[in-house]
Amino acid sequence: MERIDKAARRAGRDQKEIKLVAVSKTVEVARIKEAIEAGVTILGENYVQEAQKKIEEIGRTVDWHFIGHLQSNKAKYAVRLFNMIHSLDSIPLAEELNRRAEKEDRIMKVMIEVNLSGEATKFGAEEIKAFDIARRALHLHHLSLLGLMTMPPYFDSPEMSRPYFIQLRELKDKMVKEGIPLKELSMGMSNDFEVAIEEGATYVRVGTAIFGLRK
Repeated sequence: MERIDKAARRAGRDQKEIKLVAVSKTVEVARIKEAIEAGVTILGENYVQEAQKKIEEIGRTVDWHFIGHLQSNKAKYAVRLFNMIHSLDSIPLAEELNRRAEKEDRIMKVMIEVNLSGEATKFGAEEIKAFDIARRALHLHHLSLLGLMTMPPYFDSPEMSRPYFIQLRELKDKMVKEGIPLKELSMGMSNDFEVAIEEGATYVRVGTAIFGLRK
């Protein structure tokens, strides 16, 4: 949190605007509990099945966010398990999440994942398709569209990620001008979250810097 605070100060931002998502995929429950005791309040998981087991064991004293690629056939489980989904990337998925959320009588918080790098190995919608998803999501009454998420290519130098973070912030600003009320930007990971904060991130997804390298 100290590094988040320093990055926020450099950018002239209030540290309270920035939420830390501790990425706990493949991390054993005992270590996750230690992180919660140390102050972590949001856990980010990439796989529905793995998260379900952890939620059963750890409970809901923290928020659980889904940050991985979500297939439509897992939407019903995701709606039951998670407080927020960062990785909405298509209109069919939006409609399925809405349908499942209606059955659960809840409003599902979502962010649209945008693939700004064009990498085939990355999930997420193209920029122009993100507009279509956002417009559709606004008319789905059991979804609450909060913002955008992206994952740049991995670079050794965090500065190389900056253009992608700027691009996502500018995309959010364009959407807001077109009447799509977005507030959140989920961007930045262990190697580049400080740069992401300088460019407007409100959620940073940090795993290695908290839990160490995955086995």
